[in-house]
Amino acid sequence: MFQFDPIGILALVSVVQCWALALLLYRVSAPGSVARKLSLLLVVEGVTLISTGYIDLFLTAEARAHRWYPQFFRAEEIIHTLGDCAMLALYPPFLAVALQTKMVRPFAKKGVRIAIALASAALFFVVIFASVKVGGTLLYLLLSLLFIFALVASIHTWRVATGTTRSRAGIFALAFGIRDVCWCLVYAAAIWLIWSGTYQLVDPGASGLPYIVYALGTLFAVPLIAYGILRTQMFDIDLRIRWTIKQSTLAAAVLAIVFLLSEGTSQLLSTEFGTIGGLLGAAVVVFFLAPLQRFAERVAGIAMPNTQNTPEYAAFRKMQVYESAVSEALQEGGISNKERTLLNHLRESLGITPVDAQALESELQQEPGAQL
Repeated sequence: MFQFDPIGILALVSVVQCWALALLLYRVSAPGSVARKLSLLLVVEGVTLISTGYIDLFLTAEARAHRWYPQFFRAEEIIHTLGDCAMLALYPPFLAVALQTKMVRPFAKKGVRIAIALASAALFFVVIFASVKVGGTLLYLLLSLLFIFALVASIHTWRVATGTTRSRAGIFALAFGIRDVCWCLVYAAAIWLIWSGTYQLVDPGASGLPYIVYALGTLFAVPLIAYGILRTQMFDIDLRIRWTIKQSTLAAAVLAIVFLLSEGTSQLLSTEFGTIGGLLGAAVVVFFLAPLQRFAERVAGIAMPNTQNTPEYAAFRKMQVYESAVSEALQEGGISNKERTLLNHLRESLGITPVDAQALESELQQEPGAQL
C-alpha cells in the first residue's frame, strides 16, 4: 500500500521545517507582530506544499486503485487550491508590515486587505467549481507575479532603508530570489500543462523536476525568511548560529580524521590495523585540537562576520531588537497603550534604560520614513 519515494521525503522535510519554524516564530513573538504573520503563512505554505500530490508518491498503484482514493484525491485538490488562494491573500499584508516602504504600504490598509481576501475567495470557487483552465491560469499567474513583486519590493527596501529594516530586507531579497526561480518555474509549467490539456490540480503520477524544484524553493527560502524575522526578535540568534557553525565544523573535522585513518589502515593493511588507525586518529585529534578549534573559529567567522560574543556586541544587538519593535509599532500611526506596555516589557527584558529607549524612539519618529 505504501512505498518509499525520495521526492516525497524531500517534501516532508520541507513541510516539517515550515511548521517547526512557524511554531518557533509564534512562541517568540508578540501578537500582531511580523513574526506572528509569518508563522501563519508558514502553516499555510506547509499545507499547500504537502497537498500538491507528494502524499500520493508514497502510495502504490494498488492503493490508488482503491475505492477511497477518488475522495482523497478530491480533498487534496480542494486543500491545495485553498492554500494557494490563502497565500495570495496573506502575502501582500505580510510584505506591508515586513518591509514597511511606500511600495508595499497600500497592502496594510484594511480595505485593501479585505478586497484581496474576497478576490482570493472568489478565485478559489472559480477553480474548484467553475473552470480550472481559466481560474487555475489566473491563480498561478497572480502567484508568480506576487513573488516577483516580493523580490522587487525587498530589493527596493534594501536600497532605501536603514538599520534593521535594511538588513532584514537584504535577507528577504535573497530568500525571495530563491523562491522566485523555483516557484515561478513550477507555476509556468502548471500554466503550460493547463493549456495543453494534461493538467491536474494534484498529479499523483508526477515525480519530476517541477516537484523537486517546488519543494527546494520552500526548503531554502523559508529558513532565510525566518532568520530575517528572528534577527529582530532574538538578539543573540547570530551568536547561536555562529556557535553552531563552529561546533559543527570542529565535529566534522574530528570525524573525518578518525574515519580516514581508521578506514585507510583497514583497507591498506588489515582490520586489526584499522582499529589501531582509529586510535591513532583519536591521538592526532587530541594533539591538533587547538589548531582544529582555530580552524573552526575561522570558518564560523567567515560564515557570520562581525559577530562576536562581547558585551558591546550584545548591547548593540539588544538595541537593534528594540529599535525594530518600536519601528513596527510606529507603522500604525502611533504607539497604543497596549503596544507601549509590550515595549516596556521588552525594554526591561533587554536591560535597556528608559533614557536610551526614549532617545531611540525620538530618533525613529523624526526619520523621514514616509519617503521610503
